[in-house]
Amino acid sequence: MGKTYWMLSLSLENFNITRSRGFDVQGIDSGNRRRAVRMASDDRVVYYVRGVRKFAATATVTSGHFRDGSRIWKHHLSKETFPHRVELSADIVLDESQYIEASQIGPTLEYVKKWAPERWDLAFFGMIHIIPQRDFNLLESEMQRLQKMGGSEGGAGRGRGSRRRSGRGSRVGRGRHGAGARS
Repeated sequence: MGKTYWMLSLSLENFNITRSRGFDVQGIDSGNRRRAVRMASDDRVVYYVRGVRKFAATATVTSGHFRDGSRIWKHHLSKETFPHRVELSADIVLDESQYIEASQIGPTLEYVKKWAPERWDLAFFGMIHIIPQRDFNLLESEMQRLQKMGGSEGGAGRGRGSRRRSGRGSRVGRGRHGAGARS
């Protein structure tokens, strides 16, 4: 089976929780169990931060689905623990000032063509979506372009394969691609 390209729509608070953990794990809510169990190693994820309506990061899934009920993320329902989880590794994490405005790029995405043009933003409701590879590649290439222009500071947001070393020679950040993530 080939790679699947996912868009995760998170609140700013929950995105920042995942970011502060170095994008080591992502939980999916109980209502999206069927999609979560389909997530597999080497799938790709793009993060959409609802509320601010911006794209902020990409990651690669590094494990299959597993269940874990420990509380990490916040939900308005106290019973919800986002128990459907996958491990992942950050690829690109933009600085907050670089997040991509969904209103600028969203209407051009193939995925949103299912909705009326004036209601394209309905495509971003719900936590998890399968999107076309073309859309994922467009978003990730725009993130790469912004990084090159902006010179991301603090270790967050380097692209695949890049590594940054601190003055002591140790690797900064987490993940197999050397993408550090701090909030």
